[in-house]
Amino acid sequence: MIDESILREQLVYLLNGGGAHISFSEAIHGISHEEAGRIISGMPHTIWDLIEHLRIAQWDILEFIRNQEHTSPKFPEGYWPREHAPDSKKAFRTSIESFQNDLNEITDIVKNTSLPLSSRIPHGEGQTVIREIFLVTDHNAYHLGQIIDIKKLVKREEF
Repeated sequence: MIDESILREQLVYLLNGGGAHISFSEAIHGISHEEAGRIISGMPHTIWDLIEHLRIAQWDILEFIRNQEHTSPKFPEGYWPREHAPDSKKAFRTSIESFQNDLNEITDIVKNTSLPLSSRIPHGEGQTVIREIFLVTDHNAYHLGQIIDIKKLVKREEF
């Protein structure tokens, strides 16, 4: 049987960019709000699109875990921003802070030993807490990789 304390430790490690993952902070480091909205030819998304998508999806999963009254955004359009660029530096910072705050709350859920990771979410359709945590780690890792690729292209275009 798996020692749940080790499992929790490993999940926190993954959520924070451990192993083959990169942290959210590392992925967006050095990106200005202007660069975040830059459209790169051949790329389907801007960095802003991806940051907002990550924020919205992670928030939705967090709320699904903890709030039986939560209603998810309409899929897929409710999970993406309307505009490809933030409308201000403040909007960019607020999105980043919201993502990080929600990630911290998800990490707190993982660390909460009074909540079994294998417990089913009562208002779900069979989902467990651990399944939702894996979904966050997987989804974040995928899109953070995209951010890194676009960041390299954005930075290369500056020269």
